Amino acid sequence: MLVEKELYGEAAMESFGEQLATTFKSGGVVHLEGNLGMGKTTLVRGLLRGMGYIGPVKSPTYTIVEPYELGDLDVFHFDLYRIGDSEELEYMGIRDYFKDGALCLIEWAEMGKGVLPEPDVVIHLDLLRQGRKVVVESKTALGEKSIIEALKLAG
Repeated sequence: MLVEKELYGEAAMESFGEQLATTFKSGGVVHLEGNLGMGKTTLVRGLLRGMGYIGPVKSPTYTIVEPYELGDLDVFHFDLYRIGDSEELEYMGIRDYFKDGALCLIEWAEMGKGVLPEPDVVIHLDLLRQGRKVVVESKTALGEKSIIEALKLAG
């Protein structure tokens, strides 16, 4: 299933992230695709806010991963932009993050090709006039269920 939206402004991107939040309450793997400055971290901030997180949300560009504990759900926000070789991910024990009850949000997932599990959902962000075109695509049954749930919530 494929869903496309047009979003204008940072607040709209955060709001869309908040709408997606309830759909990932049991976890999953989400790849966030798009060039620098497209709003990937802004979308993650909204998603985390929608899950009840109130602290700061920063890009994990230099730390590679930012963990968030939200009750029964562990959320891991990855930014693999600075990874030179996917083997580096093995050294950091990345496979340990992909467990039941975890939501893994991955920017620049192509840098981890061959090491990362397949995504449940891919969210692609692209420039659109003064806003962003957001394409959400399911890749698994869990992803399909998540997108259907998001559509119901969005009305």
